[in-house]
Amino acid sequence: MKNIIVLVSGGGTNLQALIDSERSGMIKGGHITCVISSREDAYALERAKAAGIKTRVLARKEYADIAEYSAAMRDALIEENADLVVYAGFMTILDEQVCRAFPYRMMNVHPALIPSFCGKGFYGLHVHEAALAKGVKVSGATVHFVTEECDGGPIILQGTVAVENDDTPETLQRRIMENVEWKILPKAVSLFCEDRITVKDGRAFVDL
Repeated sequence: MKNIIVLVSGGGTNLQALIDSERSGMIKGGHITCVISSREDAYALERAKAAGIKTRVLARKEYADIAEYSAAMRDALIEENADLVVYAGFMTILDEQVCRAFPYRMMNVHPALIPSFCGKGFYGLHVHEAALAKGVKVSGATVHFVTEECDGGPIILQGTVAVENDDTPETLQRRIMENVEWKILPKAVSLFCEDRITVKDGRAFVDL
């Protein structure tokens, strides 16, 4: 069984999707062993505790800069014997120290169809505001490996939803979470734990 460490910063809805998927048996070959938060007040910690999962807080504000914080996170992940690190609403961009320590062993879910509406500054509602401003007719979410380039790692899975004429950033965000993020993130985690993802020449090949 692979050790899955989940990184969080907020409410933890994607974490809950992972917990529920593990309980239902959808995630095969892996087990969530620890949840690490960048904020001590993140509700995601309560979700983890309710599920009996170990929690740790590595508060970003307690570190002088991102390099110091990234080094501390890398060390914490090594301490937890992480086989897979999952960003689930984790709002801090870690530097290369972490992804170099866990190459193609870190994944993130992004609320858009990469390479659209991604990279620095595209997070939370900002993503959906940009998509609506552009007038896209479909949007969705992407699970990708975390690399040194923000949102630039190999794409593992994507899913789409239709954009409605009366959508607001909030309604679009909710539809994407419920219909895409909460489904493809657990699926990608299970695929990794079952050794069904191969990376070659910067592309992820999935054995579905």
